[in-house]
Amino acid sequence: MPEVIFGSGSLKQVGESAVRLGARNVLIVTDPGVMEAGWLDQVVESCRDAGLSYACFHDVTPNPKDFEAEQGAIFYKEHECDAMIGVGGGSVIDIYKAVAILVTNGGKISDYEGVDRIEVPLPPLVMAGTTAGSGSEVSQFSVIVDTELKKKMTIVSKSLVPDIAIVDPETLSTKSVRLTASTGLDVLTHAIESFVSVAATPMTDVFAKNAIRLVAENLRSSVASKLNTEAKENMAMASLQAGLAFSNAILGAVHAMSHSIGGRYPMLHGDVNAVLLPHVMEFNLLANPKRFREIAELLGENINGLSLAEAGKKAIDHVKSLSLDIGAPQRLSEMGFEEHMIEAISEIALQDACMITNPRDITVLDVKNLLRKAL
Repeated sequence: MPEVIFGSGSLKQVGESAVRLGARNVLIVTDPGVMEAGWLDQVVESCRDAGLSYACFHDVTPNPKDFEAEQGAIFYKEHECDAMIGVGGGSVIDIYKAVAILVTNGGKISDYEGVDRIEVPLPPLVMAGTTAGSGSEVSQFSVIVDTELKKKMTIVSKSLVPDIAIVDPETLSTKSVRLTASTGLDVLTHAIESFVSVAATPMTDVFAKNAIRLVAENLRSSVASKLNTEAKENMAMASLQAGLAFSNAILGAVHAMSHSIGGRYPMLHGDVNAVLLPHVMEFNLLANPKRFREIAELLGENINGLSLAEAGKKAIDHVKSLSLDIGAPQRLSEMGFEEHMIEAISEIALQDACMITNPRDITVLDVKNLLRKAL
């Protein structure tokens, strides 16, 4: 895990943090939404106060693309930068990490798909997450769309863990209701998938369990009001801890499928996860019912006198209710997903790195059946 600076107003420490890493001329990576919300202005002011020169790259789209990473690397070299600051949600931080790979390692970003393929250390990295969703500011993941193959590439490397991660709950006050709901359910998916992962450890369990509890207690309130600072702070902490959990325990079938869908179709990652999560939980229940019983407890369900299977179903029902309460999509078809898409997506999903740590063995037929149930 990186050094973490958490708390309201911590975004103002971005410049000072970069200086501590030896930076003199930084590349700031962000997107139009962060700029419009005014958070980039704070970062720029912080850099100026710290005596840093800077250049800003903001050509980042949702479900970031391989060519964006290549453009960012060229921009970095043209401006002779020596460190990087990322300010934004999951898409910004994914492309930010991809740019960092290319500026020191060269080649194409597709060269680094998979696990531990980065050979040369990256520039000093300061990441400031703004969505309480992806957890990417503390993880060893970068997920980038391969535009030629029309799939999301998962890049996993300890090199992608930043030097310093900054989490400022104040940045959540400008998020839309829909994005708050979508990213919040992404947090829950991270926490649940890492908790039942075959690579889970006592350390990752601590983070995952606390994140599940925090989401259950705060996501509805966070969606209901932009001014609920307590809920925002708790969701920011949930995202941070879920990120630490999945960075070390990896994920499962939900993310393997949502990566595959997001690589081909312009759908919100958190929305896809929200629809798939209860179906995958139901599929995985057989593999580790004790863990699903714990999840039900963490979600606040009364499971006294229930069998392991009955308690696990309580957890699944709670996730469905939470998703419904906050207005998240309930079917993939609501987002434009159609029956004919299932065949290709299923084949791609089975190759995703996240499928390796799913608690139950899964076949391409299983993936097809899950997608049909979610349709």
